[in-house]
Amino acid sequence: MSQEGIMDKKEIAKKKRRVKALQQQLAGLGPVMRGSVVLIGTRNKQFYFSLNKDGKTNLIYLGKKKVDRAREYSDNYKKLLEIVEEMTMLNMNLIKEEKPA
Repeated sequence: MSQEGIMDKKEIAKKKRRVKALQQQLAGLGPVMRGSVVLIGTRNKQFYFSLNKDGKTNLIYLGKKKVDRAREYSDNYKKLLEIVEEMTMLNMNLIKEEKPA
């Protein structure tokens, strides 16, 4: 940033390019699920997908065959949150620097 705290045109263009790249990442994410894969049981441990919704824990049985897919969807959700957070900060900076209409 320049001395006055105002971004120059190069910085603005760079941030806009980054926002576009993040939008492309969002488009390519694939299925998302909020929650996590958990292993439950004392003797016979089984995989479940756990989601806390409205203060209530919802579980679905996964078995071994669905664990990888459920983890992928959960990881995609975490990536989505990271992308949204970065995009929010960039867009806040860009809006702040925008000239009044």
